Amino acid sequence: MTVLGLFAAKPATPGSTSKPEIAIIGRGFSGIMMAIALMKSMRMPFHLTMYDPHPAISGGQALSSAQRCEILNSRVRDLSVAAGQPDDFNDWLCANDEFRAAVPAAIPGFRQIFVPKGIFSDYVHQRFSEALARRSDITVKFSHEPILGLRKLANGRFTLVRVGASDTCDIVVLATGFGVRPCDIEVAQDDKPLVRTRRLVDPRHAVLLGSGVRVVDRLFQLRDNGYAGKITLLSRRGFLPQTHTLLAAAPSFPVDPMPSGLRQIVRFVRQACAEAEARGQGWQAAMNGLRRRARSLWQSLSAQEKRQFNRHLRAIYDSHRNRLPAAVHARLQQEFADGRTVLRRGWAGRRVPEGIMVRWAGEEIEELLRADQVIDCRCSAPELGAPLFQSLFAGGLARTDELGLGIAVSPMGEVLGAGGRTQNLFAIGPLGLGSLPDIDLVPEIVTQTYAAARLIATGKRLALKAG
Repeated sequence: MTVLGLFAAKPATPGSTSKPEIAIIGRGFSGIMMAIALMKSMRMPFHLTMYDPHPAISGGQALSSAQRCEILNSRVRDLSVAAGQPDDFNDWLCANDEFRAAVPAAIPGFRQIFVPKGIFSDYVHQRFSEALARRSDITVKFSHEPILGLRKLANGRFTLVRVGASDTCDIVVLATGFGVRPCDIEVAQDDKPLVRTRRLVDPRHAVLLGSGVRVVDRLFQLRDNGYAGKITLLSRRGFLPQTHTLLAAAPSFPVDPMPSGLRQIVRFVRQACAEAEARGQGWQAAMNGLRRRARSLWQSLSAQEKRQFNRHLRAIYDSHRNRLPAAVHARLQQEFADGRTVLRRGWAGRRVPEGIMVRWAGEEIEELLRADQVIDCRCSAPELGAPLFQSLFAGGLARTDELGLGIAVSPMGEVLGAGGRTQNLFAIGPLGLGSLPDIDLVPEIVTQTYAAARLIATGKRLALKAG
C-alpha cells in the first residue's frame, strides 16, 4: 500500500461547506509538519488539501531518497514533531521493540544518538497518520496537480490556478522547500570546441557536485552499492560538514552583548569558539549557543552586511552548523586518506558526454573533467522564477527578502507583501531562509509550524466566512 493509501482522505460530512478550507502547497517535511500542527492546534473542523506533483508524501529534500543506512545529522533530542514534548521522538523509539533490540547500548534512552533517515521518516508519517485518525471532524484531500498561480479575491479568499482548472480556499500555506535538482545532470548539447581538453582521471570516475550533507550521503550510497571507482567532490568553496562531538555539546555562548558590525561579530564568535575549546567543551558548544541568537544577529545586520555574509561566510557557517555524526565524519576522512575520494574547488560548467566542464579555483579557462557519472548534490535555492511565485509577486501578495534568497516572512511564517503581511498566506520552512536563519532545520520548522497553526486557530486570520 502506498503512503497516500495509508492517509486516504476522509469522506465529507453534512454541512461541511461551512468549514474553513486550507491549502498546503508541498508535501515535504515542511508540508507534513504544517498539517500535523494544524490538526493538533485547530479545534474547529476544517478542510485540508495538500498539493504536490509527486505522487507520494516524500519527506522533502532531507528524506525523499533516504536509504535505511543513511544517518541523520541531528540527534534524536532535536527531532521531536510534538510541541512541548521534546522527548516525543525518543519515546517513539523506546516503544519500538525492533529498534531497541538493534540498539541495546542506548537504553534506557536514545536522545543523544543519530538514527537513519528512514527511521525518522517512519516516525513523522506515523505521527501524521495518528493526528489524522484523531480528527474525525476534518477532511483531507491530496492533489498531484501543480499549482501554477495564486490570486486573492475581493472577498479575501484565494484562487489556486491549476492546469485548465482552479480551486478556492481561505488559507494558503506555501511549503515547497528548496526544490531539489535532478540527481543526474542532463547532457548539454554544445557544438562549441573545448578551450582545453586533457584526461585528468581514470574513466571509472564519478563527480559529485556540492559539499554539504547531501554530497556525503550520496558518496556513501555509491560505496555501499558497490562503486569502487574514484570519486571527486567538486565545490566552489570546498567547506565540508564538520563533525559533531561524541557526546552532546550543551549550548554555551558568552552572555556579553554582541558587537555591531559583521567583522566584529565574526571576531566575537571566533573568540567564543576558542574559549569553549579551552574549557574542553568544544567549538560545537559555542556554535549551538550561537544558533539561539542567530535570528536577532541577522536582523541587526545591514543589507550590505547580509550580502557580504552570504557571499563570503555562508559556506563556512553552514559547514559548522550542518555537522556529521563522528562515525560518519571519520569514514569520510578515511576516504580522503585512502585517496579514493578527493575534494576540489571549482565551478561546474556544462555537462558533455565525456564528463563535465570545470573552471578550477584560480583559473580563467575551463577544462574537461572526465567522468562516467556526474551527480548534482547541491541544494538549489527556492524556485522564485516558477509561475506560482511570479503570480505572488505580480499581485503584490509576496516580495523577496533582501538577498533574493526566498520570500520575505515573519517569524510565524506570515508572508510579507507589498503592503505588509498578506492575510491568510503563510510560507513555512526554507522559503523564508533569507529572513530567518536556520529555518531549514527541523527544530526551527517545527516551532514555526505550530506558531502559524496557533495564529490560524485564534481566528485572527480566519475572519472570512463569518463576514
